[in-house]
Order: sequence, then C-alpha cells, then structure tokens
Amino acid sequence: MAAGGAAATAAQHWRALLAAALDSNAHLKHSTYFQLATVSVNGRPANRTVVFRGFQEGSDNILINTDSRTRKIEEINQFHYGEICWYFTESWEQFRINGRIDVIDSSTRDLAKQQQRKESWFASSLKSRLQYLRPVPRLPVLEESSEDYQLDPSIGPLDSFCLLVFNPEQVDYVNLKRNVRFLFTSSRSSDQSNNAWQIEKVNP
Repeated sequence: MAAGGAAATAAQHWRALLAAALDSNAHLKHSTYFQLATVSVNGRPANRTVVFRGFQEGSDNILINTDSRTRKIEEINQFHYGEICWYFTESWEQFRINGRIDVIDSSTRDLAKQQQRKESWFASSLKSRLQYLRPVPRLPVLEESSEDYQLDPSIGPLDSFCLLVFNPEQVDYVNLKRNVRFLFTSSRSSDQSNNAWQIEKVNP
C-alpha cells in the first residue's frame, strides 16, 4: 500500500474506533464528556471535564465550547498543547489524545474562524448558551443572585463564548475488554493542510 494510503487508513481507523465507542455508549449521557488537561501558568497540571462538540469539518480536529473568562484560556494561550482523556465505561475503551489547541474568541480576526465560532454557538442549546451570561467563573460570590438570565435565541455569540479547536497529534487507544492497544501518530503533510497518520500496535 502506498504511504499516503496507509496514512489515510490509520487516520480513518482511530476515528472509526472513536465513532464506534460513541455509538455503543450513546445510551450513557456521560459518554460525550471527557477530560481536558493543560499546563497551568505555574507549570502544574490542570484538568477539567468538557463536552465533545463534534469534529471540525474536513479534519480530525475536535471542537470544544468554553468560557473565555476561564483559566484554561490563559493556560492555552501560554502553552498551546493539551491532552484529552476519554473513557467509555460500557465498552472499556480509553482514548488519550495529545495535541495542539487553537483558541477562537471574540478577538480572533480570521473571518472563517469567526464563522465557525458562530456555527458552534448556534449548534448549542439555549440552556448551554445562557451560562455565558453568568458571573466570571472562580471569582468570590459577593451575594447570591436571584436573577433569571434571558437570552434572545437569534443573538450571535457573546464575547465570553470561546471555541477551542483541538488538533490531535497522537492518539493512544486501549481496549480493556479485548486487551489491545494502538498508538496513532501524525505528522503534517508538506502543504501543512492535513495530518498524515501512522499506526503501531503496542503492548497494553
């Protein structure tokens, strides 16, 4: 098989494994939640749970919605790399995905990226969008608010809404039921537009 064909097969393989895991665990609400680890400004690890918002069209990139006022944005702007840990409790599968994170917020000048941010905003439920009206995360509560937040569903992204685009560079897949493990490693193509993937079977 030609190198390009092998790379394409590898890329499709980890995506196929993830798609199958999502499908077999779909009845579990938590199956679309995973942990995203970054490096904090003091050099220590920082971890939190986020929601899978799908793949960027035409790529392997994973989309994550978040609040631009959270600490993770400061962390990512300082050190652009992170790792996803995603465990499926029904099928006993774990995906550890290492890669670079691109931040798309209200200050991003690229019009195509802003369009993508807008699409992610409207793809979210109104309940999810309401959280971006709330007070700044992690600041002390000065007084309990009884405010009932309202938002016009037709209004575009609030300034506090941010889209993270996670570009996978390595995928470490383990299936504990089958006792198998694969490493998928990518390298940029010559025109920097796509990832070329290679697969290696390793000991669990």
